[in-house]
Amino acid sequence: MLKEEILELLNQNPIRAGRLRSLFSQMNAVDIAALFEDLHREKIVQIFRLLPKNMAAEVFTYIEADGQQIIIEALTDSEVGDIVNKLFADDAADLVEEMPSDVVNRILLSASPRKRKTINQLLQYPEDSAGSIMTTEYVELREGALVKDAFSHIRTTGINKETIYTSYVIRQDRFLLGFVTAKRLMLADPDDRISDIMNANPVFAYTTDDQEQVAARFRKYGLLSMPIVDKDQHLVGIVTVDDVVEVIEEENTEDFEKMGALSPSEEPYLKTGVFKLAGNRIMWLLFLMLSATITGFIISGFEDTLSVLPVLVAFIPMLMDTGGNAGTQTSTLVIRGMALEEIRFRDLSKVLWKEIRVAFLCGFALGLVNFVRIYLMNGRNPLLSLLVTGSMLATIVMAKTLGCVLPMAAKKLKLDPAIMAAPLITTIIDSGSLAVYFLIARTLFDV
Repeated sequence: MLKEEILELLNQNPIRAGRLRSLFSQMNAVDIAALFEDLHREKIVQIFRLLPKNMAAEVFTYIEADGQQIIIEALTDSEVGDIVNKLFADDAADLVEEMPSDVVNRILLSASPRKRKTINQLLQYPEDSAGSIMTTEYVELREGALVKDAFSHIRTTGINKETIYTSYVIRQDRFLLGFVTAKRLMLADPDDRISDIMNANPVFAYTTDDQEQVAARFRKYGLLSMPIVDKDQHLVGIVTVDDVVEVIEEENTEDFEKMGALSPSEEPYLKTGVFKLAGNRIMWLLFLMLSATITGFIISGFEDTLSVLPVLVAFIPMLMDTGGNAGTQTSTLVIRGMALEEIRFRDLSKVLWKEIRVAFLCGFALGLVNFVRIYLMNGRNPLLSLLVTGSMLATIVMAKTLGCVLPMAAKKLKLDPAIMAAPLITTIIDSGSLAVYFLIARTLFDV
């Protein structure tokens, strides 16, 4: 394979530079960037300097931040400027955000005035907003232009644009009018006007829109790129599908971490220090531990019942586990449904009614099995069997109700629904299930 051959050539002395450049020219930029992982500092710089000049900037985009920093520190100011000026604006802004301050100063000083201005503009937008992930390299066309003029314009400027598959039509004041695809241009008559063939209903986002909303629109409309406008609907940039894929990955990772009672971290697991990993977990664990003391208070409050019926203790773990699992099932489905915009807050009554019916079906099925099992294994005591069965049914109904209501309420309050996932819901349901269990026990056994 090419990768193994390249690594073998790098270990030779002297290095066969000509052969390496030939191999690099046969590889994808992403695969070349993967070679930089886990290499010594000298090798990273060595490989980068051997890259063909027309590939260097593209490969640099896909290299991990640590490798990028090593390369920048090893290059001359003019070489750094050449790399930065060839990066698309959004990639250059991401680079600046990830580097330490001394490296950032060198990058900005090495960049051209125009590139520096563009980077600073992108960095001014709020974090996680559409403006922060957009690029300013796009093809713009005037509404009065002819198709043949549009082709001439694309041929002249397209080499430096993020995409040429979609061109955006604007007025003199940069007001967004519509868009035209490359396919539409190629099938049109050369003397047609752009205003006659453009799509006048573009799907767009404002610079201040949340990046998650942008990703949702990409998914809904099947877009490859989306125009980003200011408050007056003047075109200022575009977001492309590769950036949206990164956004989706980031948002999904953040949701998984929150659902697992972790504070979100932007760094890869293997590059995150032990103290930081512990810090991301301690606060949630502490909160859940303190919340679980409520369960202890409930058990203490029913000591008299337990002293009369110590057999009740044997069924506490089963009830708590079943309730937690039932709540987790519902919350997972609801949170995912809201993320995909399949479920909205206005659907609360529909979701609640559906989950209550599901809860009764599940509760009756589990309750029937438990009634028979407990009756046969615990002295054929019908009251004890009825107690556990009734408590389980009530626990499942409560768990599935909270599992749908709490995430949707969090969304309504503009909180992340993921925080209302398994750990928190399980803690709440544990307390509720025990209270129901002991109250029914007191009623049935008159203690």
